[in-house]
Amino acid sequence: MKKPVKLLLVEDNPADIRWTVEIFKEYHIPAEIHAVKDGTEALNFLYKKGNDNYNLDIIILDLYLPIINGHEILKRIKMDKKLNSIPTVILTASNSPKDAKIAYINHVDCYISKPLDFKGLMKIIQRTGKFRLTTTTLPGCIEMPCK
Repeated sequence: MKKPVKLLLVEDNPADIRWTVEIFKEYHIPAEIHAVKDGTEALNFLYKKGNDNYNLDIIILDLYLPIINGHEILKRIKMDKKLNSIPTVILTASNSPKDAKIAYINHVDCYISKPLDFKGLMKIIQRTGKFRLTTTTLPGCIEMPCK
């Protein structure tokens, strides 16, 4: 049996959280998904003492979050020596070149614009979930090129 993908999903839209969980199930990708709904919860999870957060396989991060936005969370992750090796994917409704540029300046591993339908989101999550962390560059990213 495959080792489950340990995933932190930072997403404020409950429907997108449900979709993500269902997509991993649909594609039979074993996953331990910890979902948080805002930037404060994300940082609390990442810095909670005794938490096994440094063994995360991937962080999927929305940009437009309540309290602390995704750009700020990404910046903090990539500046932290204990967290910066965790592949971090921006999965956002924004298709703004400015948002993508800021994300890459802050060392995001991949920037993906969310599709507006379930099938498109399934393809993205399936591709993201299939990589098994042999590198910090994620294959199969769509919309915006990966590093």
